Amino acid sequence: MIALLSMALCLPAQREDRADDIRVMSFNIRYGSASDGENSWDHRKEFLIDSIRAVDPDILGTQETLAFQRDDLLRGLPGYEVLAAGRDDGAEAGEMMALFYKADRFERLRGGHFWLSETPETAGSTSWDSSLPRMVTWVELRDLTSPDSRPIAVFNTHFDHRGRVARVESARLIRSKIAELASGALVVVTGDFNAAEGSEPYRALFDGDAPDPQLIDTYRAVHPERSAGEGTFSGFRAEDVDGPRIDWIAASPGWEVRSATIERPDRDGRTPSDHFAVTAVLRPVD
Repeated sequence: MIALLSMALCLPAQREDRADDIRVMSFNIRYGSASDGENSWDHRKEFLIDSIRAVDPDILGTQETLAFQRDDLLRGLPGYEVLAAGRDDGAEAGEMMALFYKADRFERLRGGHFWLSETPETAGSTSWDSSLPRMVTWVELRDLTSPDSRPIAVFNTHFDHRGRVARVESARLIRSKIAELASGALVVVTGDFNAAEGSEPYRALFDGDAPDPQLIDTYRAVHPERSAGEGTFSGFRAEDVDGPRIDWIAASPGWEVRSATIERPDRDGRTPSDHFAVTAVLRPVD
C-alpha cells in the first residue's frame, strides 16, 4: 500500500483544466534545520516533492524555506523557476517566501521583496510586536497561454506567530502594497497567516468595506459553509485536521475560483510537512 501511494504521488496530476486555468498551491514546508527527528528534512523531502508533483501547480508559494530547501525543490521540480530571498538579509540568510512558477507557462515581468514592518524596504526589519523579521516575496507574471491578458501579480508571505498587532498591520500593509505594485493586475496572495478565519488579521485582509484592492478567500468561496476538518496545521500528524485554517489563498475579484482544497497526503499517518498545503484553481474572468 505504501509503495502504491508513493508511486501515485510521483505522477503529475491528471489535469482537466482549461488552458487559461491556473493551479495555485501554498505550502509551509517547515524549515529544514529544525530538530524534527523522524520528520527531519532529509527523511521527508522526497515525500514533500512528490506531494507537490501530485498537484502539479502552475504557481507555488512556499513558506519557511531555507536556501538549501529552495535548491532541493528546484532539483526535484524541473521546469520551475523561483524568486526567493532570505528574510534576515534579503539574500540567502533566513527563511524564504519562495515563489515557484512554471517557466514554460509564465514570463516574469517584475518582482521583489518587502518586509512586514514600518520600513518595508529595509531587509530584516521588524515593527509592532513582531517576534521575528517577516516578509513578502512578489512577482508579476505574463501568462504565455494568453499573452495579451492582464498580468498576474502573486504575493507570498508568512505572518508572525506571536505578534497580534503585527499580524493585523501586516494584512493592512499587504493590501497597501498590492495597490502600489499591482494596479491593473490579477492578484493572488499565498501564505501562512498564523491566524484563524474570522480573526482580526483575516478581517483586515478580506474586509469588503475597506478601500481597494478587494480580495476573496478562495477556500470559502468554494466551500461557503464552515465545517469540521478544515485545519491546516498538522504537527506532522495526518489525523490532526480540526484546528484553525491558518493557510490561505486569496484572490482578486477578477478570478473565478474553480476549486479549492486542503491537501492531506500521508504515509503511515505522517505528513510531508507540519502544515497541510492548500490549493486553488483560478480562471480569469476579465
